[in-house]
Amino acid sequence: MSTIITILSFLLYPLVIIAAALVFIIQHPATALWAVLGGIVPSLVWLYFWIQEDRLHPEPKKIILRSFGAGMIAVIVAVGLERVIQMTVGEASLVTFLLFATVEELFKYGAAYISCLNTRYNDEPIDAVIYLISAALGFAALENTFFLNTPLLQNNIVGSVVTGNLRFIGANLLHITSSAIIGISIAFSFYKPRWQKKLYLIVGIILAIGLHALFNFFIIKAGQGLLIIFGIVWLGIIALILVLEKIKQLKSSKE
Repeated sequence: MSTIITILSFLLYPLVIIAAALVFIIQHPATALWAVLGGIVPSLVWLYFWIQEDRLHPEPKKIILRSFGAGMIAVIVAVGLERVIQMTVGEASLVTFLLFATVEELFKYGAAYISCLNTRYNDEPIDAVIYLISAALGFAALENTFFLNTPLLQNNIVGSVVTGNLRFIGANLLHITSSAIIGISIAFSFYKPRWQKKLYLIVGIILAIGLHALFNFFIIKAGQGLLIIFGIVWLGIIALILVLEKIKQLKSSKE
């Protein structure tokens, strides 16, 4: 019986979220609008920044937006699995954070793969990084919107600004960095044999999951050390920018 309930939770929870969101929009249209703007606009700012890294051979805007949108859809499905995890494992344990991170990283990768990575537009090493980051920012955008709803509904403008800033700094950077690790793994194996591509991808996903889980775990446990954790993530972003320069120089051994 418990197994049936768990399966139904996974299948129905995304539908419940969609229904609740529609009701919320109807009952609180202004609050919903501000939440959407506060959640999506910061992610679009980040997206604009990162697509500049591929400005010499830019990807079609519709493909970038497709990946972004797929990342948003992935949130709705991922929360169903996370609900199951909460019901079966509980909350605030390292195992829970590890499982949550696994779900989110796999769904973000899945969103990028279905929307972009398996298309003809994925034709150079840096493309995978851009598509993974786009999907990650779409994922973060909808997450941000959900998190902003509560303080806005309570007319807590300061709380909304603080929440928005923390999500802009923390969650967006985390999703960018973790998904970029997978993209970088794909990029560095772009000209390698098929078996090496699979190996690089597996290693990249494992590293992304590990980073994501540790970040979330330490955020909960950090207390006064929150700025240190954010500082480490910022260093990761700087490292990412440097690695992207290296990826731009990758060429096939046949050239």
